[in-house]
Amino acid sequence: MKKLLSVFGLFLVLAVLTACSSDEKDGASTGNAQGKELKTINIGYQKGNTLHILKESGILDEAAKEKDLEIKWELFTHGNTLMEGIYAGAIHFGHAADGPGIFAQASNKPFYYVGADNPNPEGVGIVVLKKSGITKLEDLKGKKVGALKGGNHHYSTVLALESVGLTVDDVEWVYPEDAAQGRALFETGQIDALASYDPFFASAELETDSITLVNGDIDGYPNRTFYFATETFVDNYPELVEFILEKIDESDKWANENREEVIAIMSEALGIKEEVISKQINRRTFGASEITDEIIETQQKQADKYFELKLIPVEVTIQDKVWTK
Repeated sequence: MKKLLSVFGLFLVLAVLTACSSDEKDGASTGNAQGKELKTINIGYQKGNTLHILKESGILDEAAKEKDLEIKWELFTHGNTLMEGIYAGAIHFGHAADGPGIFAQASNKPFYYVGADNPNPEGVGIVVLKKSGITKLEDLKGKKVGALKGGNHHYSTVLALESVGLTVDDVEWVYPEDAAQGRALFETGQIDALASYDPFFASAELETDSITLVNGDIDGYPNRTFYFATETFVDNYPELVEFILEKIDESDKWANENREEVIAIMSEALGIKEEVISKQINRRTFGASEITDEIIETQQKQADKYFELKLIPVEVTIQDKVWTK
């Protein structure tokens, strides 16, 4: 069955890729200096992230119409699959957390970092059940900690452990397949601590009898998410990359000013209580920016740690994948 599903997944990616190629050959003019044509921009998003808000706001779609462009939205379950869509050419542009870009670069995949979100340090953290008797990070020594391998919350947990003199070898790591499985392991006591990310982190805080050990208290970790694009899209349509980033920032400003509407939209889209989404939305400030030297330095630190932990097979230089205008 798994083999059958894998084959089906491959056909699905190839089908989307074929559609993208057709769009680039037969599309309407974008005014690109190189004279190439594009009528549809394929954008990958994940439920609950800023591109999802952009999609629901309609800001990009309306602006694209004025350029005789159509925006086609493709939903991905998590950042690693979205990055596969990027380097396979199935989508032109997408959004993922800090880890997927590092993994893609370590595998020598073709893509660019083209932008970054504002920091969201409180969007990741560690919770433990009150009945566990764990009250501080030091108490995690010898305990089972659940995290999605290589995720932002995995990295932030490593930093948190190191901040109190513990190492990755001082805990037993359990790697669930997804956030839902992690939550189940946590509630049934199969792990002692759960490292998670919003909105699932906020959900665990509100819906379980737990205490939060870490929430935005890790020095030097901003928890940024990034915008990625294919090399072909960036090289041939740099003005469209800038156009998309401008509309993301416009949508982000709208989200900051209309939080209640965003909460209602995301609650319905995710099937998660408004109380949980409210906690997630109200502890962050939306905004998009270019990739600065400071951002590169922080991302490089994370990549170096992933290599140290043998999460990636080779060292990478983040700057090599950053788009410069």
